[in-house]
Amino acid sequence: MIFATILLGLIPSFLMVAIGGLVRNRLSPEAWQGLDRLNFEVLFPALLFFAACGRPIAPIEVLRIGPAVWAIIGLALALGYLARRLGPDSFLDFAGAWQTSWRFNTAIAFVAIPTLDPALIGQMAIAVGMAVPVANILAVTALSRGGSLSFVSTLRKVMGNPFLIASVAGVAVGVSSYKIPAPLLAPAEMLAKAAIPIALLSIGATMNWRALTRLDRFNGTLCLVRLVLVPAIVFGLCLALPLGDALSAVFILFAALPTASAAHVLASGFGADRRLVATLIAQSTLLAAVTLPLWILATKLAFLN
Repeated sequence: MIFATILLGLIPSFLMVAIGGLVRNRLSPEAWQGLDRLNFEVLFPALLFFAACGRPIAPIEVLRIGPAVWAIIGLALALGYLARRLGPDSFLDFAGAWQTSWRFNTAIAFVAIPTLDPALIGQMAIAVGMAVPVANILAVTALSRGGSLSFVSTLRKVMGNPFLIASVAGVAVGVSSYKIPAPLLAPAEMLAKAAIPIALLSIGATMNWRALTRLDRFNGTLCLVRLVLVPAIVFGLCLALPLGDALSAVFILFAALPTASAAHVLASGFGADRRLVATLIAQSTLLAAVTLPLWILATKLAFLN
């Protein structure tokens, strides 16, 4: 019964992805890229800001959630590096693929968290806000090692990331307990409501639906790390440590998310093999349609039942 409820909660999102696949030829590749850029620069930053500043945030929450999600990212990074010998010879191409083991899909985070408990959206926003800068710093640093960007250029890319700016601003407002007047916050709310549907359509339109047929040892290892090993370790730690049911649920779901759909944009910007990264994104997203409901079910039974 619980599993059926979870699936019913996720089915609309999966259907949006499928619709994106059906209508991909109605728009040109340039138009889809434009929508991705709009989501990256405007819509998702609005969602992150709105979700983080929508309720007062106790500083203790930031101190509890931030280090935990950083540890999860570090765990995924370390386990992902174990696939180095299986990957491409070029470190730049490997770095482009390696980032998929620790980056996470923000859209699916906000789609999936209400299936656990809608009251956890604010805490997930804090988790995302704390994780975005670290995930981007690590990804840009890894790709820079194989590319030719200077330290200043690398720093500029990281600090100018709109996810980082919006997340930090939203968390700062939440911690300050300042309530933004509704008329001023309304545009951010309107933009935030458009972020997830457009992201899901774009994922479906750009996804290679045959990618599962190319799940070799290297790709399979990175997907195993992202979707199985990391959430399994986090699940075990949450059972062993007195973190509280709500935080445990947020951490497990965060650990179980598929990789970021925009990872190929960063990889292509550094000259890495973007086809390899796009294939990994498709594989991670498709496989998560199976693994994510299972982790949500396990989390509900263990912590929220």
